[in-house]
Order: sequence, then C-alpha cells, then structure tokens
Amino acid sequence: MTAPRRLVVEVSAQARNWSLPVAGLERLTAEAPPGWTVEVLDETTPFHKDAGHVVTQSALAAAPEMEAYFGWGIAEPLFQAAPALRWVHSAAAGVGRSLFPAMGASDVVFTNSAGVMGESIAEHVVGGVLYFLHGFDVAVDQQRRACWDKSPFTDARVAMRELCECRVLVVGTGGLGSAIARRFHALGAARVTGVRRRLHLAPPPAFDAVIGLEALEAELPTTDVLVLAAPLTPETRALLSAERMDCLPAGAVVVNVARGALLDEEALAQRLARGQIRGAVLDVFEEEPLPATSPLWALRNALVTPHVAYVSPRLFWRRALDLFLDNWARYTRGEPLRNVVDKHAGY
Repeated sequence: MTAPRRLVVEVSAQARNWSLPVAGLERLTAEAPPGWTVEVLDETTPFHKDAGHVVTQSALAAAPEMEAYFGWGIAEPLFQAAPALRWVHSAAAGVGRSLFPAMGASDVVFTNSAGVMGESIAEHVVGGVLYFLHGFDVAVDQQRRACWDKSPFTDARVAMRELCECRVLVVGTGGLGSAIARRFHALGAARVTGVRRRLHLAPPPAFDAVIGLEALEAELPTTDVLVLAAPLTPETRALLSAERMDCLPAGAVVVNVARGALLDEEALAQRLARGQIRGAVLDVFEEEPLPATSPLWALRNALVTPHVAYVSPRLFWRRALDLFLDNWARYTRGEPLRNVVDKHAGY
C-alpha cells in the first residue's frame, strides 16, 4: 500500500486575523485531494510581512515526511529538515525571507498569495488618493482646531481636483497593480498606465497602456497620481529617487503600498514639506515601525498607516484558500500551478 502524501499546514499566528479560522481548517480537510493526509500545526508564531523567519518545534518534528507545506513562507532550518519537500505555498505575498540560497538552488516549487490581498489594498489606495484630491487633510486639520474656514478651498490654496482630471501611473501590473487600475478606471480616471518589467507578456486589460521601466522618467511629467505596487527587487530598490520625484508635476500625489525601500523617504518628506508634492499615501516604510524621529509623522500632507492596507479579515482567508485548494488540486494532478515565484527575480 502506498503511504499517504503529507501536507503540513502552519498558519496560526499571534495576530488573530492571520490565523486560519476553524471553518478554514474544516474546508482544507474536506476538500483534500485523494491520497493526502493533512497535519495542522497550532503552535502560534509572530506574523511578519515577508514571513518565513520563525521555526517551531512542531514543524521540525513534522518536516521529515512532509511533501507540501502551507505557511507564512518557510524558514531555512525547516526547509533543510524536509528532504521529501516538493512544494511550498505561502499565505503571504512577500517572499524575500524565504528566498535563501538553498531554496533558490532547489527544484522545490514555491508559490505565494500575490493578489489575494489586492482588493483591500486597492480600496486603500483609492481612498488615500481621494483624501488629497478633495482636501480632506486640510479639513481634518481645521476640525482638530475647531476652525471653520472655507477660504483655503475657495481661493485655490488647496489644489482641489476630480479624479477624471488625473492621469494615473501604477508601477507594477500584477494582481495588486491590476486591482488598483480597475478601481481607478471604474471611478473615471483620465488615463491609467502601468509600468512592468516583462513587456513581452500581454498587457493586463485594466490598463490603457503599459510601458517598461526604462520609460518611467519620460512618463512622470504627465503623471498626477503615482502608485508604487511592485515587488522589491534589485531593479526596483530606490526606484522613486529624488531626481525622479522632481520629474513629477506640481500637485502630484504619491502612493506606496509595495515596500518602503522603493522610494527615498527623506527626499519625499522634503518635497512634501515645501508643497512640491501635494500628498503622499504611505502604508509601507523602509524601517518598520516607522521611527518617531521620521519627519513624515508631522507632515499634514503625509497620510501614514502602519502597514495595514491589506487587512480584510472577512474575505482574506476565503480568497487564500480558494487559491491554495486550486493549486493543491493542480499539484496532485501534475498540472502547472498558479502564482509560481520566480526565485531569481524575487517575486
């Protein structure tokens, strides 16, 4: 008799929203492909944006016989302890901490949950952009001071615009970038352009046009809303430099929901302080938590959130399990998987 194939599930986190609920565990068991056993580990771990950095004793004990692993990424010691491992699926989108040399050199298939959190993040982006286009930052400041003053809005001191006037540039055209583009289109943005590395692929339908990274600087002078939604790779690190910020037109809004290292935070703070950039919607930072000494905290036109744009507790696990279960069935049948990570590109 053939021994059952083993899936180890380790998605119990200290943060309640990032622990697989009981209904999800029941669904995993009920929808398991034939020939598999499921071992669910309930030892909680800290949740991290890129995951894959914590090893539990229960996981190490299960490692020798596991063929597949479903967790928040995978740590190198666990990977090394699993000789039968053939597939890792991460419930997170970020994969940086799991791309250690042994993973990169192996034939283990690595898939992630890119796009699962995209809908929530996209709504966060649109809300933040409208916050500045309609001067909510000024209104909130007045409210705190119990100040009723229409003049900043009526005498053009606050740059008020409708979205239909705005040209939007989204760096990153994957699941997240496409979700963002769809929402801007639905709200009538004048133009939505995407920036991507792989121009040979068919352009996603959510975009009016797609350009390569080499054309970014030429596009910036006609960009009213710039959204960073790309993975952090050597190619995208410091992508939005001081020099490129200076290419943006006066009154532009900058959004970063990708990784903090995609932009120069100090240069951005300087340009926000002098009003060169209208506003910045920032959910990610190079150092997290954002240090109390950061000038971004004190800027009225910086909307700072603590890396929570992705939070959607009611829908996250449903989408995450839809993806995982589909991939599990594909893997069992020997078919290509969705969301396969390019280990060398870093996403």
